[in-house]
Amino acid sequence: MNQLSDYDYDLPGELIAQAPLARRRDSRLMLVDGETRLHQMMTDLPALLMPGDRLVFNNTRVIPARVFGHKLTGGKLELMLERITDSGTVLAKIRCSKSPRPGTKIKLHGKEGASIEAIVSARHDDLFELEGTADAYQSLGQFIEEHGDIPLPPYINRLPNEADSERYQTVFAEHPGAVAAPTAGLHFDSSLLAALAERGIDHSFVTLHVGAGTFQPVRVDDVSKHVMHAERAEVSQKTVDDIKATRTAGGRIVAVGTTCVRSLEAAAASNGELSAFNDETRLFITPGFQFKVIDALVTNFHLPQSTLLMLVSAFAGRNNALNAYREAVQERYRFFSYGDAMLVCPGTDKGV
Repeated sequence: MNQLSDYDYDLPGELIAQAPLARRRDSRLMLVDGETRLHQMMTDLPALLMPGDRLVFNNTRVIPARVFGHKLTGGKLELMLERITDSGTVLAKIRCSKSPRPGTKIKLHGKEGASIEAIVSARHDDLFELEGTADAYQSLGQFIEEHGDIPLPPYINRLPNEADSERYQTVFAEHPGAVAAPTAGLHFDSSLLAALAERGIDHSFVTLHVGAGTFQPVRVDDVSKHVMHAERAEVSQKTVDDIKATRTAGGRIVAVGTTCVRSLEAAAASNGELSAFNDETRLFITPGFQFKVIDALVTNFHLPQSTLLMLVSAFAGRNNALNAYREAVQERYRFFSYGDAMLVCPGTDKGV
């Protein structure tokens, strides 16, 4: 199961959700437990879990990462922020007729006539590193965060609107830095969280700032040769302590989203023991991976041939995962960021 074609499925375009439902908790939920598949609703989640289980959410906050501008020599461009580096420079993707070389100066346009000049200082594969050259703002990153648009995924075929500013965020979003939402968390609202608490199901947080690389296709047929994009993840000591206490009491750890899976498993990667973590990770989870932390997974439906589908296949078993996807297509589930969800239990054979 190392070939890209092993993770393909047919998806009619009309099943790609283009907008959120009126209420977050109204999404459908497919329970995938080995070969068993049940069709439920997100509001059934408390009953599907047990008192003493613990959910883990990603509390990153999506920043308005898309801005437009032009080269000082002419030529319009679109900039999509990937992340702000520790040194304060910006890593971004730039779309324009001709890729800018290091040393190219650009001007970015904001709201109400605001603007800032920047210079391309380096290129790292498909990412450009930029530095601000004006002093009107503390940093180029600050300008982008104040004047950019919410960066909807490329498969949503419309411009962002005012509602997206709220609905493309989780209700517990706290730490700014993501350029894509941790979409499994979008299904949870105050009512569902209250129902989970009443059932005796607590929750903890990790922080992983989702980068635009999450949408990048795998470009090699041999999946083992794919290089995963880097993302910064933080797992606090409190979250580590809460997870260990839950395990000691016999509860399960339910990751909400693939970003939580990667954060928790990266934090246990060095010696198999979960410990506090604050670093970049390139953890690439494919069938054969030995999970050390999570016991169940809430996740959306992911793109064909994507690293996220590979992660789900590693947890559920590839055949179980792909059969669930095919059934979701037949049952007209809504796919991707604003789509429906799955509650996935571990498969008995993770390599199949």
